[in-house]
Order: sequence, then structure tokens, then C-alpha cells
Amino acid sequence: MKCPICNFQDSRVLDSRPQDDGASIKRRRECPSCGKRFTTYEVVDTVPITVVKRSGKREFFDKHKLKLGIERACQKRPVDAEEIASSVEAELRDSIASEISSVDIGEMVLERLRGVDIVSYIRFASVYREFSDVDSFMAEIKSLSRKKARRKRDGSGE
Repeated sequence: MKCPICNFQDSRVLDSRPQDDGASIKRRRECPSCGKRFTTYEVVDTVPITVVKRSGKREFFDKHKLKLGIERACQKRPVDAEEIASSVEAELRDSIASEISSVDIGEMVLERLRGVDIVSYIRFASVYREFSDVDSFMAEIKSLSRKKARRKRDGSGE
């Protein structure tokens, strides 16, 4: 690492400590030429994930925006929106794809909500799947009821 004071091309690491739950490393360094000490931060360089909207428009993935959508669906419900958003983000980062459709992200959220809180699932689905009338809303609820009954019958419970 180049010294920021004298521009000497090398420095010695005195101390390294993880930061942000291991997402970065803080290093104290010393320049062998001028003797000055300085701090550097090392972080993993991530490839940005592009979200393809239904309209065809592309934008970078924004975890905060996803979390807000989940929070609206889970208002006054026992659901940790941060945990779900982080889980979706981790799955996206673990995949090799640099582009994903908003439809796929919505399905990932629905999959997680289905296992956590059925009311939040229905709320999120009503916006995400754009239920146009009561019949489409009821069809989704009946589908969930059938799946629940099938799990109970097969002995897998809930």
C-alpha cells in the first residue's frame, strides 16, 4: 500500500481488525520511509445486481427499497422485514446472475413470507401479483388452504 504522506510504494501492517461483522478489515499501517502511520479499509468488491422491472426498465438492486415494500406488507405483523430483505439479498449475491427480474425477486419474498406469516404473505401478494378483483384474491387464499391441508395430510405439518 502506497504511503499517503510521502508516496513511498510500500508500508508495513501493524494491526488488522474485522469491521462491520467481517464485511471489511481495518488495517493500521506504518511507512518504513517516513515513519508515519495511517489507516486503510479493505472491502470485497461486489458486482452490482441489475433488476429488470416489468416495464423493461433496468435499475440497480436496492435492499432498502425491498425492505420498505416488505415492511408495508408486514405492518403490525410479527415479521422481521430486515431479515427477509437480507436473506433475499444474500441469495441474489450468491447467485452467478448479474441481472434478475423484479418478478423473481417478488417470488423470493413470497416464498419466505409464506413460511413466516400468512397474513403478510397475502398482503404482499395482493400488491405484487396485482389482484384485480375479489375472485383472484380468494383464489390465492384457497390455493394456500389446499397446500396447508395437503401438508397436514402428508404429515409434514406446518
